[in-house]
Amino acid sequence: MPTSGKTKTSILTALPPFVEGTIYELGSGWGTMTLPLAEIYPYNKVIGCETSPLPYIISKWRVSSPNLCMLRQDFHLLSLTDAGLVFCYLYPGAMKQLKVKFESELPEGAWVISNTFAVPGWIAHQVIEVKDIYHTKIYIYKVRKNHPPTV
Repeated sequence: MPTSGKTKTSILTALPPFVEGTIYELGSGWGTMTLPLAEIYPYNKVIGCETSPLPYIISKWRVSSPNLCMLRQDFHLLSLTDAGLVFCYLYPGAMKQLKVKFESELPEGAWVISNTFAVPGWIAHQVIEVKDIYHTKIYIYKVRKNHPPTV
């Protein structure tokens, strides 16, 4: 499911001005967020990860930034130890699985931005409610190893 226009705009305006590390979109689909992330952060490596063949092929074809790489890979097998920012728009079950991955792999100071679905048990640094018909929520987290974002 691609990120809607209003939600995309809200996310892009809420991004931190500087990110240290690689930027990942887990479940990058058609590249709706991956492509603008590569433009906003031209000095960061940006990786979109998608397993579905058609969205992967289309998004790979759309790549025009030298800092952007599209992978056809299960993101559960991808190391996030160098991440500065992770974006995802996934269902609740995937977010539950990713919580464990995030807690074991993400470095101190990494950002996690999730469209619609929260990381279970984490307290968001910020929650943005989009002014759309669904009142879409964007959850923004910042990883702190000494003070994890958990309840």
